[in-house]
Amino acid sequence: MIQEEDWIPPGIDTATANIARVYDWWLGGVHNFPADRDAGRELAAIAPNIRAVAHANRAFLGRAVRYLAGAGVRQFLDIGSGIPANQNVHEIAHEAAPGSRVVYVDNDDVVVAHSEFILRGDPGATVIQADLRDPSAILAHPEARRLIDFTQPVGLLLVAVLHFIPDSANPGEILAAFRTALAPGSYLALSHACYDAVPEAGSAFRSVYNARVAGQVTHRTSEQVRRFFDGFTLADPGVVWLPEWRPDSPADGLEDPAESGLLAGVGKL
Repeated sequence: MIQEEDWIPPGIDTATANIARVYDWWLGGVHNFPADRDAGRELAAIAPNIRAVAHANRAFLGRAVRYLAGAGVRQFLDIGSGIPANQNVHEIAHEAAPGSRVVYVDNDDVVVAHSEFILRGDPGATVIQADLRDPSAILAHPEARRLIDFTQPVGLLLVAVLHFIPDSANPGEILAAFRTALAPGSYLALSHACYDAVPEAGSAFRSVYNARVAGQVTHRTSEQVRRFFDGFTLADPGVVWLPEWRPDSPADGLEDPAESGLLAGVGKL
């Protein structure tokens, strides 16, 4: 059995909750600490279906990757990739389209350390440590350039990450920088927190999250989320509640899709 000290990178703050590790705990993972579990429980008290939402978000990621692979995309840039879980992007992409290439990007040391571990020996996938707020660093990174040919279509995956970028950091400009760098035929797959249907729950969740977890979360309106797809042509069914985006079966997802608090969509450049 791997001991905890074997997987904690040096200098990690284990006393402050981190969203990648909280999300890992919601998904049933083991790479989290007491502070992460405490924050996860407190947030679950406000949003009792949060574990189901985390799994639904993970399922959307899988459906989006398979959709893009079916559309001919063979290279993927997954930003804010999180701690590896079952059915990671490279596993889904390689199964759907052998020879696909995947670059994971995250700014968290634990995420990068675990990603490096599971990707050892896989020539078609890599991970880089970088921040979504610095598109040029991601796009110019030697590992990204090694695996991704930006003159060919790319699947840009921004799944449950843009709501951690405040308006003051100009998320629209960040997306514009990536859009400019992508070749025609590229795709954007995105999910984003939106509590239009249950604003009181969203406000309570945001208050606890911002008090307990490193970083801040910004819920945006459905119209603001749709604007992130400016320059892209939305695939059917457009920007919808998370479980409504091309479910694998009518029973997929939550009983009330709006309770997911996440909108999702895929657009083509």
